[in-house]
Amino acid sequence: MSDTLPRRPDLSSIRAIAAKYGLQIGLAETPLFGTSQGDGSPYVEIGDAYYFVVEERGIELERRETNDIDELLYWIFDGVTFSMSSDFELRNRRPGEDSRRQLFANQEELLGQLSGAWRERKQEEHKRILIHHPFNDVLG
Repeated sequence: MSDTLPRRPDLSSIRAIAAKYGLQIGLAETPLFGTSQGDGSPYVEIGDAYYFVVEERGIELERRETNDIDELLYWIFDGVTFSMSSDFELRNRRPGEDSRRQLFANQEELLGQLSGAWRERKQEEHKRILIHHPFNDVLG
């Protein structure tokens, strides 16, 4: 009987998983990883935990920590799918409609292609946003 624990994914393994997930949602290249670009783009560090870091011009704006690879991947693809969905909404804008309608729906769909649990999590996050900031469609 072996007492070894499963190997914790390293940066190259996480990069490979992220690339595979990116392809599932039509992304040719998954940005991120390694070191700061200094432009506010997030990157991943691995130490005693996984760190999701946002740094701009040498100033750390955000640092999240987890030991759960699924959580780290959610953070990565939450941002990626938000950006993709923003672009989608801009290309498909409907006059008078709150832009978040398409953005939220598209982001939930993209995350759902990667994980049903991620879709449900994002739907709950969107519901909480809408409680305090409901859709504001302008009727013509």
